[in-house]
Amino acid sequence: MQTQSHERGAAVGIIAKRAPTVATGQFELAPLPYSEDALEPVISANTLRIHYGKHHRGYVDQLNKLVAGTPLADLSLEEVVLATVGNPKQTDIFHNAAQAWNHAFYWRSLTPKSSVASAALKARIDASFGSAEALKKELAAAATTHFGSGWAWLVLDDGKLKVVKTDNAQTPLAEHMEPLLTIDVWEHAYYLDFQNRRADYVSGVLDNFINWEFASENLGTE
Repeated sequence: MQTQSHERGAAVGIIAKRAPTVATGQFELAPLPYSEDALEPVISANTLRIHYGKHHRGYVDQLNKLVAGTPLADLSLEEVVLATVGNPKQTDIFHNAAQAWNHAFYWRSLTPKSSVASAALKARIDASFGSAEALKKELAAAATTHFGSGWAWLVLDDGKLKVVKTDNAQTPLAEHMEPLLTIDVWEHAYYLDFQNRRADYVSGVLDNFINWEFASENLGTE
């Protein structure tokens, strides 16, 4: 069932929507979907400028160096992630590809505009968590209790919504889950604004900037 979900996502163009594009064998850093100050005061323009312009760009640039002249340069970013996961000889490529993909997905998971879940996503949330508030509490718990660097995700796994955590550059893609949205809990995502108060960053994101329409699209609904 999960394979069908993944194939459905590719068919409707979610890969291109989520990730930097491939052009002439080079991965490109896609533009942010909003201005650098659009997520203030939770995420300052300074944090977004460094996070996107330094960290995310660094992953994309390093990935291009690592895959130059190899068959991987002709794949989509998602395909590079799946082709290199678990291969100890390609760990560096996986780390940079997965981080490039995760960050592109994270920017889309946030929005400064008012956003509501589709009826189909609401029904899935109620069935899996009981309510939207219960889901937010589970996402907050996953994001705040994660030890070290990583990510908290809402995913579709075998037809059911789940909240999962991944370490460092790991991604649900590598575990054959369909990501719907994510929260970055690497320190570079919040430390300039909140120092060690990760919980304040997480609650600010969940209360103000989650892009439920993007999650609905990833579920395959409008």
